[in-house]
Amino acid sequence: MQVFTKIADLQNQLFLERKQGHSVGLVPTMGALHDGHASLVRRSVSENDVTVVSVFVNPTQFNDKKDLETYPRDLEADCRLLEKCGVQFVFAPSVEEMYPVPDNRHFEFPPVSTVMEGAHRPGHFNGVCQVVSRLFYIVRPDRAYLGEKDFQQIAVVKAMVRHLGLDVQIVECAIVRHADGLAMSSRNTLLSPDERAIAPTIYKALKDGVAFAATHSVQETHDHIVGQINQVNGLDVEYLSIVDADTLLDVAAWDEAEHVVGCITVFCGKRPVRLIDHIRFK
Repeated sequence: MQVFTKIADLQNQLFLERKQGHSVGLVPTMGALHDGHASLVRRSVSENDVTVVSVFVNPTQFNDKKDLETYPRDLEADCRLLEKCGVQFVFAPSVEEMYPVPDNRHFEFPPVSTVMEGAHRPGHFNGVCQVVSRLFYIVRPDRAYLGEKDFQQIAVVKAMVRHLGLDVQIVECAIVRHADGLAMSSRNTLLSPDERAIAPTIYKALKDGVAFAATHSVQETHDHIVGQINQVNGLDVEYLSIVDADTLLDVAAWDEAEHVVGCITVFCGKRPVRLIDHIRFK
């Protein structure tokens, strides 16, 4: 496995791979890798001749400077995991390498980029589109692998790909959970043992909400899930949006859309750590 820090070096290597007719898969990450990332990586390795995993904590998608500073980083551990998964190339650039000049491009794809995370984290998806489009231009992957835990992010990236006319297939990969149901996330490493113990309440409440929804309205289901989570000391729901899975717009009744998803963000602990998850209602 080779680790590249310079764009030109990676591109030169990928040029040689394409000359041999090799397909290229990309798994974009911000590091602090776990088994959820590994599932994406293994899928890419199985479906492409070569796989590139980017490890880059992108500053333009953080609207909270403190969140950027505390985001977990461990490139050495990340590389050990990636080598075990059979990755050929790791791309771990500096901020200066990725952004030699400020990226002033503005991306907005309402409603998918302006609701939920878009409303609560202004500028977040603009930063996501800046870095992901840069990675797509640098790597020119045939396929890019994204985890469904970031449900809204996938919708935004797909909109960006259509807008820019990029020739890349976005491959959606299912959430990987711990045995107790908590969605795997790099942010879980920031949880204290006590916080980690209560975090699985989020998914438990979502699952209970699906059963509850069979005989209750959307609003009643919303309030039931939020109430279950908020009654746990140390958990505080920022929002729960029950939406059309295609438009990401709120639904008022279950029959308003063919596919309905509940997307939730919960603050956990005193710091607090911001955890996201989602579940499909229909």
